[in-house]
Amino acid sequence: MFLTIRDDIRTAFDRDPAARSTWEVLTCYPGLHAIWIYRVAHACWQRDLCWLGRFISHIGRWLTGIEIHPGATIGKRFFIDHGMGIVIGETTEIGDGVTLYHGVTLGGTTWQKEKRHPTLEDGVIVGAGAKVLGAITIGQQSRIGANSVVLKDIPEHSTVIGIPGMVVGKTESLIENGRINLDHHQMPDPVAQVLRHMLTLIDDVNARVDSFHADDKCDNVRDSQLNKEMCKEHQKVENFLGGDGI
Repeated sequence: MFLTIRDDIRTAFDRDPAARSTWEVLTCYPGLHAIWIYRVAHACWQRDLCWLGRFISHIGRWLTGIEIHPGATIGKRFFIDHGMGIVIGETTEIGDGVTLYHGVTLGGTTWQKEKRHPTLEDGVIVGAGAKVLGAITIGQQSRIGANSVVLKDIPEHSTVIGIPGMVVGKTESLIENGRINLDHHQMPDPVAQVLRHMLTLIDDVNARVDSFHADDKCDNVRDSQLNKEMCKEHQKVENFLGGDGI
């Protein structure tokens, strides 16, 4: 037991750059407290002491703001950063080295008493506010962007964002020497990418149409003015895609 607690504390130092001392981690990290309470509740659940397991889980929720069903299966080096508002359902399966941020829901999508919650394989990172729903599998070393809603299986080493969540790229190893990659802000924008492709296609069509125009002086003057106006509109779109708004 003490070896497990020591491993949990070491994981906190590996995953959170704000961790300063062992005493601080022991006393001020609700994610660790929630995990320790879950382990007691899970042990009761495995011994068919279901009410006691649920009651201990309920006390843990009241103390930490994190709700972990005692029937969930959680691996080693599991880390919850901040943690307020996290919900982990009964049939959830979590591998080793997984990290969750506050507001994450690992929820179910059916009334049937069967596997109805997600499986997170080793090394998965789920950003703040994300919802992973149903009996789906998130492949190892994948990351889920903040506030995404994931409803289908995700292959390993994937980056997922959006509602519904879609794979927008591949990830390298997210955990090296126990430490995770904290570059959560470096997420691609799939909408911006599609718009850029559409602009390229529109420019190509315009060029093809222009090739049919008669090459006279009036047309050249008019085309020059149109090109200036198109450049202005293109710049507005580029500013929007860059985050400047309309």
